[in-house]
Amino acid sequence: QVQLVESGGGLVQAGGSLRLSCAASGRTASTYAIGWFRQAPGKERDFVAAITWSGRSAIYPDSVKGRFTIARDNAKNTVSLQMTSLKPEDTAVYYCAAHTDLATRATDYIYWGQGTQITVSS
Repeated sequence: QVQLVESGGGLVQAGGSLRLSCAASGRTASTYAIGWFRQAPGKERDFVAAITWSGRSAIYPDSVKGRFTIARDNAKNTVSLQMTSLKPEDTAVYYCAAHTDLATRATDYIYWGQGTQITVSS
């Protein structure tokens, strides 16, 4: 079992930055790849970023590449998502999730956090 708790959400103006954190707990938490997803009202849950358990590899969709950076600190069992140049279309509930390997499909992920709201005003 892995428990995930997101933090760092809030309201930010377009062009601003925000940093999300995902705290993982559980005996094997550091062995899982961690992904970030987001879901806007009435839309599907979209992939945002993912990082391997070692932190050596990360993947992003084109929509956030160059603006978002995922990183992990296994000593602290945390994964961060640094978001810059935020746009109103980045507004969504952001979730972190755990999987045994890098993946971009939400259905592949086993454990999920409760989500944190990000609102980007224009």
